[in-house]
Amino acid sequence: MSKRESSNVRRALYRKYRPRSLDEIVSQNHATEILRRSLSAGRISHAYLLTGPKGVGKTSIARILAHEINQLPYKGDDSRLDIIEIDAASNNGVDDVRELRDRVMIAPTSANKKIYIVDEVHMLSKPAFNALLKTLEEPPEHVVFILATTDLHKVPDTIISRTQHFAFRAISREDLARHLKKIAKGEGIKIDDGAIELIAARGDGSFRNAIGLLDQLSGYADDNEGITKELVESTLGFAPAQAVDTLIEATKSNDARKIVETLDNLEKQGIQPHVLTDQLIETLRAEILNQPSPGWQIRLIDDLLAVNSSSRPGLKLLTTLMLATTPSPTATVPANKPPVNRAVEATKKPVKPTVIEAPVIVVKEKVPAEPITSKPPKKVVKSDQPFDSKKLLDYTRQNQVALYSVLSKCQFEYDEDRLTIYCGRKFSKSKLDEVKYQSQLGEALNQIGYPETNVTTLAHNKPPEDEKLAKIAEMMGGGTEVKLDD
Repeated sequence: MSKRESSNVRRALYRKYRPRSLDEIVSQNHATEILRRSLSAGRISHAYLLTGPKGVGKTSIARILAHEINQLPYKGDDSRLDIIEIDAASNNGVDDVRELRDRVMIAPTSANKKIYIVDEVHMLSKPAFNALLKTLEEPPEHVVFILATTDLHKVPDTIISRTQHFAFRAISREDLARHLKKIAKGEGIKIDDGAIELIAARGDGSFRNAIGLLDQLSGYADDNEGITKELVESTLGFAPAQAVDTLIEATKSNDARKIVETLDNLEKQGIQPHVLTDQLIETLRAEILNQPSPGWQIRLIDDLLAVNSSSRPGLKLLTTLMLATTPSPTATVPANKPPVNRAVEATKKPVKPTVIEAPVIVVKEKVPAEPITSKPPKKVVKSDQPFDSKKLLDYTRQNQVALYSVLSKCQFEYDEDRLTIYCGRKFSKSKLDEVKYQSQLGEALNQIGYPETNVTTLAHNKPPEDEKLAKIAEMMGGGTEVKLDD
């Protein structure tokens, strides 16, 4: 490459705006103030340990500190014979550390101190740490070690105790946004506030990540419009803010169909579930600050935190939003009131003798209106008009998907104004006993022509209609009647 060509190579913004003094370090005042006072007083430690997340300035501070100790100017890319940088990830063996231990005995060439910056020190092997420990215990007067790592828990306590430790923090979004504005202004990059906020959020507390994104987007920006919020969303794979708001509102208003449609549209646009989940969490987090009682938002955030760790995050996100749907607080129609669950109500009454829970086996039973006692239940008397369970399932499939997913596995028995739901397992029964599901079930029954229906939920399967089969099933510990067509 010719000199002319090399002079035209554009430097990455992260390298160009790397701090060159302790005064230029952002968001780490708790560490830089102590270092500044120590240097002014001439108190130099023989070993420093810098820890914290990636991209917060550990390596930059290590280089600045090395130059400050030797009272040398630092321009960012210059190299000094007496300042040696070692990558522990590729020099992590005991032989590497033994060679280092031999070299530290040699006096510095021109500076006051020979300084070794060991990056990613947690990558050293156990024998290498033991070899390094001997050097840290009795270091030569002319040597200073500056160790840096993102994983403090992997560094032995014996090493930590022999260093002066500084823990760096993740950069706040506000500081990231201010720093990005400063760089954009210095580079003449046109960018709106919404775009800066998105880049700062995507930076995840790292200067390197955030500045790298700004650098990348500046190459895609239109000369007239610059970097817009829409450009950031499309380039980085964000869902449009309007779509995120739509999902949250659909969840609040119990609009299952809208949730499915919005998620389908975002999937077609290539929006990744983990990115969308992060956006939902951040939007809900912002809502909490403006809500007098943000219980619903907090519960949903807690559920969303499990999405990204799922093996199928897209499906997990769908079910999480479905199960979080709540009835609208403005719904006051009497017909939508929750059905009376007599089995639940009966357990709340103090009755004697002590209530005996029904075992999870097939028995021909029905919970009476009176409190449950140890007496055998009355035999069910069937109504002449059979209950149309297909109507119930069709309605819930179209309007209440989460409720449908439970009811589709149940069996039903209807007698006058009383509906018995055989859930087949305790989990399904516990879901249907929740206030949210009772309210939705009451609305569904009202819509399909069964208003004011009393509902009883049972954990086991529906007993066979044939008396002999029912007794056999009871003796065998349970069973389900299966009818085969000719």
